[in-house]
Amino acid sequence: MRLLYVSIYPLCQHHAHAALQVKKGNTLTFKDTSEISFRCRLTDIDNFLEMNNGRVLTLFDMGRTDFAVRSGLGSQLLKQRWGLVVAGSTIQYRKRIRAFDKVTMKTHIVGFDERWIYIEQSMWVKGKPCSSALLRTGVTEKGKVIETARVLASLGQADWQLPPSGYVAEWIVSDADRPWPPQS
Repeated sequence: MRLLYVSIYPLCQHHAHAALQVKKGNTLTFKDTSEISFRCRLTDIDNFLEMNNGRVLTLFDMGRTDFAVRSGLGSQLLKQRWGLVVAGSTIQYRKRIRAFDKVTMKTHIVGFDERWIYIEQSMWVKGKPCSSALLRTGVTEKGKVIETARVLASLGQADWQLPPSGYVAEWIVSDADRPWPPQS
């Protein structure tokens, strides 16, 4: 049980931190970038003494939670009984994150269409990018993804437009060609 607490502790800590930021008035809009900082812990590293690739994806959850809470989406999720889903992702690793490195994580929306919200997240150490992920995310109601127009309207941002472009649009097209279900 102790190991479970140690591995989820940063997530719980940052949930509380995000809520405190909202209470202090440090909020975001969907157009802003969330930044949080943390240290790479011994429970985050693999046998090569760097942050485990799977842990990177888990910690990105922390950044999306901070963004959701501080942008007001978190309260709408509770009020509307909505959920969040990640429906696809691609990630690049370029620089190792070592134990005890101070990491800055950035989270922002890079586009959305009728159904999906595309989020870019990155981890930085000493001002240098280490990893970057692009995620296709959605808001769900009763197990089904709802239209982004409803989400934006609930946040008072119904007029905002940010169609996917560049590498985001290319990834959407490329990912649509990927066979599902997998062949093996």
